[in-house]
Amino acid sequence: MDSHDTPQVTHLNALMAAPARPPEPAGRTWSIRASALLGLGFGLVYLVWRATSTLHPEAMTLSIVLLLLELHAWLGLALFTFSLWDVDGAPPVPGQLPDLSVAVLLPTYNEPAEGLLPTIAAAVALEPAHRTLVLDDGNRPEIARLASRLGAEYVTRPEHVDAKAGNLNHALEQLDVDLVAILDADHVAAPGFLLRTMPYFVDEGLALVQTPQDFYNEDSFEHVVDRRSPQARLLFSEQAVFYREIQPGKNRWGAAFWCGTGAVVRTSALASVGGVTTTSVTEDIQTTIRLHRRGWRTVYHDEVLARGLAATNSQQYALQRHRWCTGAMQVLRQELPLTDRRLTLPQRLAYASTLLGWFDAVRLLGLLVLPVAVLATGASPIAASLPLFLMLFVPSLVLQQHALWRLARGRIRPVPTAVFDLSRLGATLRAIITGLFERDVPFAVTPKGRGGTAGDDGRARMPLPRLLTTLAVGHVLALGWYTASIAGLTPLSYPIPGVAHGAAFWAVVNACLLVAAIARMRSDRFADDRRASHRFATSARGTLDGHAVTVDDLSLTGAQVTLDAAFAPADGADAHLHLQLADGLATFGSEVRSVRDAPGGPGLVRVGLAFNPGQLDEQARLALGLFHAASPEAGPMAPPAERQAPDDRQRVAS
Repeated sequence: MDSHDTPQVTHLNALMAAPARPPEPAGRTWSIRASALLGLGFGLVYLVWRATSTLHPEAMTLSIVLLLLELHAWLGLALFTFSLWDVDGAPPVPGQLPDLSVAVLLPTYNEPAEGLLPTIAAAVALEPAHRTLVLDDGNRPEIARLASRLGAEYVTRPEHVDAKAGNLNHALEQLDVDLVAILDADHVAAPGFLLRTMPYFVDEGLALVQTPQDFYNEDSFEHVVDRRSPQARLLFSEQAVFYREIQPGKNRWGAAFWCGTGAVVRTSALASVGGVTTTSVTEDIQTTIRLHRRGWRTVYHDEVLARGLAATNSQQYALQRHRWCTGAMQVLRQELPLTDRRLTLPQRLAYASTLLGWFDAVRLLGLLVLPVAVLATGASPIAASLPLFLMLFVPSLVLQQHALWRLARGRIRPVPTAVFDLSRLGATLRAIITGLFERDVPFAVTPKGRGGTAGDDGRARMPLPRLLTTLAVGHVLALGWYTASIAGLTPLSYPIPGVAHGAAFWAVVNACLLVAAIARMRSDRFADDRRASHRFATSARGTLDGHAVTVDDLSLTGAQVTLDAAFAPADGADAHLHLQLADGLATFGSEVRSVRDAPGGPGLVRVGLAFNPGQLDEQARLALGLFHAASPEAGPMAPPAERQAPDDRQRVAS
């Protein structure tokens, strides 16, 4: 080997050998398991008592409904315990890179060029040698030019059938490679994406390696941040419990499944099941079920190796969850994975945990309606003395909630979890009906980035689902009726006052959660997004027409800079921003869009810049600097807040 090849080999070996998330201490694992078993055991005692001693004969329908809802919650905890019994079940990453050919596939339909640019640039830059294909179902000449300019191949097809699955299958028919890596149009791969996943394929029986989905826009609808913190510290990520705990837990049971993006798949495995499945809107999990039935193995590699765009507002969030839930119902109906004996029993239970989890929305609706029904009618679903009921109910509830929190390794928090459950409630309930009973369900792409509903003068707030509005009004009316009835102002009397008081308590809790969900959905922070691409907060230095500036935020289409007011350009003027990137100096021709006083003190102004079109080479270099800086393998342009952020596990638990 020539001497000039040595640094490259060292770089590849370092990426391949880098550790993923460290294993959980055995003592902590067994402590979590004990908490789960205690919650299940006490919950079972409570349910037996409820079924044998507390059903009210004069309100039997309500009694049975409430008992079934409580039983459903207990069964959910049992499946959750099974899923999270062991989160360190992945095999060790092999230490060698297999001699296999690979292509990176980037399916797209209507995503804007500024969103695709970082995805393509990062995919092309991956190691080892590979092909990068942009699969454009939109037949857009500008995307063809973008792909060619960035070094990727552009592929389209004559018939646009079967949505993303059909797009992938068409590309697979044109390829002769051993592996394909699949990334959604908004998911930017970290430099080690292929090097960290390909070694698993030394196992010839392995079909799939899936990595976590993670997101670089932590100002999205589905992230909760501490806005009082100077660095907007992340407090809660709605998808983190699934991607960082539940999916790793599936490794123990051989049930890790494809999540659509951030995955590498063996092409011969796909061929053995007829390609990517086209009969549901969640082709990923359905295809995995068919792979598992054929005896193929899968691995979940618990290391963030790509980041994408999370849903920025409540409409995007609801549309995405509607599609996922619809697909889950289709898979339940078409594949019957819970009873298919070609799957192992642990695999069937693992799929049950994921697919049946969507029915939690039915339980949530029931728990919202029941207190209102009790307050409105005076019916009592529980026949028991209040002290005895509280003595059994409160410990059961606390122990089960504590078990959920511990099993999720701190990633479930009751209030934000409930707010997100409510935010998607209507979409999930509609999806259950659609997926179970409708045969022809179109694939709906989740729009991300800039929206199209706001007017020219501002950003439009998201509309509220009628279901949440109806539930909120119903709770207010029920509590008013309860208050009037207690005061003797209505003809209604409550035969068991303790039950009515308990229903009123839960109605108040529910009403507060409904208000919190409504407030989040209507917040100006999650209004229609008018920005062309995501902006990263930074404190980089640069020059604007030769004058020193501090770059406050930066995107592929513009920047906001602070400089001395004496050198401020005129609004609408042309300007040139010079930035030092990892690979050298970059210059961006720009138009000044705004000039206003800066908060940093007198004599400073903040200038908003929009980069001129047609600077693809510079934008590609900037994309690698920005998006790789926000990846686990941070580069020199990483914003200080993101460089100093702790590990996900520590961050959520703090």
